Amino acid sequence: MAPGSHYMDDKLQILYVSDEYFIDTGINYNVSKEYIDDDPLEPSMNVRSFPKGNKNCYTLRPKGGKGNKYLIRARFRYGNYDSKNKLPRFKLYLGADEWVTVDIKHASDYIKVEIIHVPTTDDIYVCLVNIGSGTPFISTLELRPLNNSIYDKSEPGSLLLFNRWDFGVVYGADTYRTNDVFDRIWNLSAWSDEWDTRKAPYESSSFSYSEYKLPMSVMMDAVIPADISEPWYFSLDLDDDPSQNLYIYMHFAEVQKPEEGDIREFTVSLNEDDSWGGGEPVIPKYMVSNTLHDLSAVSGSTTNRLSFALKKTNRSTLPPLINAMEVYKIKDFPQSSTTQGDVLAVKNIRSAYRLTRHWQGDPCLPLDFPWDGLQCSHSSDSPTIISLDLSYNNLTGTVPEFFADLPLLMSWRKSKSLLVSLMPRKGEEEEQVPCSCSLSHSDCKCDPRPHNCPCNDHPKLKFKRRETKATTIETVSERPKEGSLKSGNSEFTFSDVASITNNFSRTIGRGGFGQVYLGTLADGTQVAVKMRSESSMQGPKALRAEAKLLTRVHHKNLVRLIGYCNDGTNMALVYEYMSNGNLQQKLSGREAAYVLNWKQRLQIAVDAAHGLEYLHNGCKPPIVHRDVKSSNILLTETLEAKIADFGMSRDLESGALLSTDPVGTPGYLDPEYQSTGNLNKKSDVYSFGIVLLELITGQPAIKNPGSIHMVGWVSPMIERGDIGSIVDPRLQGDFHTNSAWKALEIALECVALTGMQRPDMSRVLADLKECLEIEMASRRIQSGSHSIGSGNFLEDSPLVLSTQLAPYAR
Repeated sequence: MAPGSHYMDDKLQILYVSDEYFIDTGINYNVSKEYIDDDPLEPSMNVRSFPKGNKNCYTLRPKGGKGNKYLIRARFRYGNYDSKNKLPRFKLYLGADEWVTVDIKHASDYIKVEIIHVPTTDDIYVCLVNIGSGTPFISTLELRPLNNSIYDKSEPGSLLLFNRWDFGVVYGADTYRTNDVFDRIWNLSAWSDEWDTRKAPYESSSFSYSEYKLPMSVMMDAVIPADISEPWYFSLDLDDDPSQNLYIYMHFAEVQKPEEGDIREFTVSLNEDDSWGGGEPVIPKYMVSNTLHDLSAVSGSTTNRLSFALKKTNRSTLPPLINAMEVYKIKDFPQSSTTQGDVLAVKNIRSAYRLTRHWQGDPCLPLDFPWDGLQCSHSSDSPTIISLDLSYNNLTGTVPEFFADLPLLMSWRKSKSLLVSLMPRKGEEEEQVPCSCSLSHSDCKCDPRPHNCPCNDHPKLKFKRRETKATTIETVSERPKEGSLKSGNSEFTFSDVASITNNFSRTIGRGGFGQVYLGTLADGTQVAVKMRSESSMQGPKALRAEAKLLTRVHHKNLVRLIGYCNDGTNMALVYEYMSNGNLQQKLSGREAAYVLNWKQRLQIAVDAAHGLEYLHNGCKPPIVHRDVKSSNILLTETLEAKIADFGMSRDLESGALLSTDPVGTPGYLDPEYQSTGNLNKKSDVYSFGIVLLELITGQPAIKNPGSIHMVGWVSPMIERGDIGSIVDPRLQGDFHTNSAWKALEIALECVALTGMQRPDMSRVLADLKECLEIEMASRRIQSGSHSIGSGNFLEDSPLVLSTQLAPYAR
């Protein structure tokens, strides 16, 4: 669907959101009009097409992360979207391995592929690969979390759907989407004259009580043999691949209350083998589902067919019965992904410099399609990155210290291009990599090993060296010209700072560090200058710590440090200027003429969560802010939020810092951290939860009079379910109730009493994005700006792929 498009499927209560959040390439198209009329399914009305690039990938990051089971479904309907009537053939990859070949035979074909997969990384890549037989495209992409306790198997690999049947329904479409908690799509079985149907006398949710949570509409119908003295038979033809390994799951529920003395008991055999499924008789429970499966795979290697027989036992008075069945093929994904430390470091480089390279999916895999400018080593199970070429990206400023997070970094060349070279891992043959530096018109060449580099004596360079287990890391930075006040330089004298601030003429804020002044650099860039006062509660050590941290972290939702002054007793930090002040000011009511609306509040929460998630999960080692509060969240002219004030921040790698004297601001301080002194990322999560409650309620963290804490104030209204009294009354009810409740639930999870009960910031961020999507979809519906055929989260694209959120509770 088109960027920004959303809509709610009223029947299934599934929110469809544009896939623009998951991919940054491709072109959106509507299918041709003659095919729109043929298909009532909105997701099939649109496609995202990929005419450029050999590999284009969606990046999905589910809340549960790696190691959990997910149902992933992709659907394709060509519909002559490009008016070329050229039927394409291309490959679909899941991570580093091929999933399936998509072969479009007719323009009206509706191809669906589905897999139950346990990812080994937090990011799941779904990639479309061009094999020279037409342009790849996709109509919908969906991701659903599953219970880890279901769909068990004994061999490695994922479960590729062979088919899923609902027995007993003899009317309607061949395939239908029902109220299934896991959003499984059920097919109606081919009918046999040797079967008869049975139907439950009434609807009951008890059918869904099992771990498989089977939908009532599927389980309330069943089939029995037409001749009740005979077994029930069902066969699967395996002509395309008789040797394939299959896993079968049969679902049973008694739909007729047995008369006194009646027993329904039967055995299940496969190709006349009575041992399948354990060999024990099945006795279905009345109006309650149960599932029979075998941990071992089966195949039709000798017969090209699997034949099932349900036979009643000698003591059974009723014939066998079955309600539904699922069959899956084993799909092995043998290729290990690229070493995740390398992937994270390279992604940080891309994010920091906002590079526009075609970098999607796994950096080193498949072998034929690594990232542009990347060289990888495949000598071990997990590929490693050994060289990264960032040529012609117009990079400026100092080389960031987080390059040192690449544990194999050997050298780089700084000129119009930037070439990062990595040492081979221990045991690998060492490669000769270039080490040269070019500044202005002076060049120097050097030996491939940095410690022999004559550039060490270059007058315009300074080298900072630190030892690691792998090798010596050398970071190179230009020394700023004395007195230069252009943005991007790092060291200022006190006279520079006085000139920038016009002799400290305009104060724009004050904190524990000292006064904050408005300043202007020589190139016209406005800045905020934070001067340390002699009476400051924060000493010189805190200033140096903040400056050091901000030179190595780079994210659009962290306030950018332009430079610092450490001139004798005069100490200052120079930041980018945030013209809309801080969030506390915006929520305090001081600006009565302007009230943040609900969408703006959610966007601010998402922005701040992005910054905090980067500190926790994007930095190595992780960084804990320790003073997250609304006054430390600053706003740009467009209300983009950025986290500020890192004077108390600590990383989690130094053992001395794991237990520290608690610091922070009353009302925001994690009670567990306050009582134990044990510092971890969840302390920031608590503080962020208080900020989120401020955004929702418009109230301060501690209410006066009475010094009532925010959590205590909101708790009684939560118990009453009174969302109208909780949300800031200045909004006058202009918000989507589901969005508000979900935001409140997230905040309450964040302020749980113990860190173990609190979510990680990556999950908080994902949930807040969902809140924002709900609100945006509601506003489009209210304004009538959404269009039929537009929309979904990973599923449905009037002009893009369509993707869905997980189904809401039904």
